[in-house]
Amino acid sequence: MTDAVIVGAGPNGLSAAIVLARAGLKVVIHEASDEIGGGVRSAALTRPGFVHDICSTVHVMGKASPFWRTLPLAQHGLEWVDPEASLAHPLDDGTCVTVERSIDATAAQLGDDAEAYRRLILPIANSWPALESLVLGPLRPPAHPILAARFGLNAIRSTAAVARRFTKPHTRALLAGLGAHALLPLEQAPSAGAAITLGALAHREGWVITKGGAQRLSNALAAYFRSLGGEIVTSAPVNTIDHLPPSRAVLCDLSPRPFLAIAGHRLSPGFRRSLERYRYGMGVFKVDWALDGPVPWTAPGCRRAGTVHVGGTFEDIARSEAETWAGRLPEQPFVLLVQPTICNSTRAPEGQHTVWAYCHVPNGSTVDMLPRIERQIERFAPGFGDRIIARAVMDTQALQRHNANLVGGDIGMGVADLRQLFARPTWREYSTGVGGLYLCSGSTPPGIGVHGMCGFYAAQRALRQVFRVRVGLGPAQQ
Repeated sequence: MTDAVIVGAGPNGLSAAIVLARAGLKVVIHEASDEIGGGVRSAALTRPGFVHDICSTVHVMGKASPFWRTLPLAQHGLEWVDPEASLAHPLDDGTCVTVERSIDATAAQLGDDAEAYRRLILPIANSWPALESLVLGPLRPPAHPILAARFGLNAIRSTAAVARRFTKPHTRALLAGLGAHALLPLEQAPSAGAAITLGALAHREGWVITKGGAQRLSNALAAYFRSLGGEIVTSAPVNTIDHLPPSRAVLCDLSPRPFLAIAGHRLSPGFRRSLERYRYGMGVFKVDWALDGPVPWTAPGCRRAGTVHVGGTFEDIARSEAETWAGRLPEQPFVLLVQPTICNSTRAPEGQHTVWAYCHVPNGSTVDMLPRIERQIERFAPGFGDRIIARAVMDTQALQRHNANLVGGDIGMGVADLRQLFARPTWREYSTGVGGLYLCSGSTPPGIGVHGMCGFYAAQRALRQVFRVRVGLGPAQQ
């Protein structure tokens, strides 16, 4: 009999499967799509020869993952690539601020805000090894209480509150773009947690991408899993867990709504109601472009950065995110743009480029945001439209069809406000109240990000409770 079945071959499902397989168990993954990877996949979305990442490209949390660091992924084809600068944020005066690996080089661009920036970011970057279990783990008593308290005093706040310590437009705009990754209004806590964590990791690990496309990361995880004796069955949608092969444990890399669709009848009424109350957040509208040259940014620093936050001032971005949160469509949306071919030429024919961008929209919106996104890019890169060879567009419904976990186009798989941050998706975390049945998706702690830690912790719990195996970051022991 199979020891464990994993439903879903996204990064968390693959990670959970690896944990169990390293403990010597027989593990089978069932993936609905004909390709593994979930949100970490690549395809020729526009034209042959152009490699586009369907969802994620920048994997700073991947390189920082405590679990993935223990895996021989380089031996299975994974290679991280660093852009010259992790991030750039342009303003309308033709200048930009770039986030360099050096904190001093970044702070030097911020004028009177330089020292305040160092005080905010430097302690987190320097203390990351002691903080990573707090940020990339479930809620537990911290191993380093003083460091955790110092981090938490800022992380638990809103981006707007933390931004008040800065006076320069460039610094405030930079913080706004970072805080918008939380998919919350900038005036809402704990959006500052995303801003300072991502900012610190840009200086420590860099905002890296995978050489050749995000699919290479999923393929490396799958190859290592198979080397442990694991099996992956693709094109195998699971309509009900009742039809899965017999096993002692089932771990589902699913967010609450698709999980309820296949397992709701097995759950207690109370737990089922808890999952039904789980709140999904803003969706995204995404565009991929094939270009005949690089993006013609006005600010030279933007040409060196893997990621560009397109949105203008703090006030511009705050307005855009607040309108979207309230269910309205902003005329000038905040646009998160990634240009991987500036540091990875293998993704496009010689001299040509791939670029993608998304903006936040109300959950489930089907409004075409393409004109507004391209106008925002032209605002800081006049002539961008003339570089376009082809484009591919995905609204929230297309994203959900690609990955059922992204309900209404919510790439965060659930609102990460104070109410759902510490009890995600419920106080049970990975457990479901049904023996041997677990959740291991990004809707469980530590949540959003390509890092595999949700799958790692869920598999740890299954090993302890079902298989009575002691576990850690290395191979488990009986």
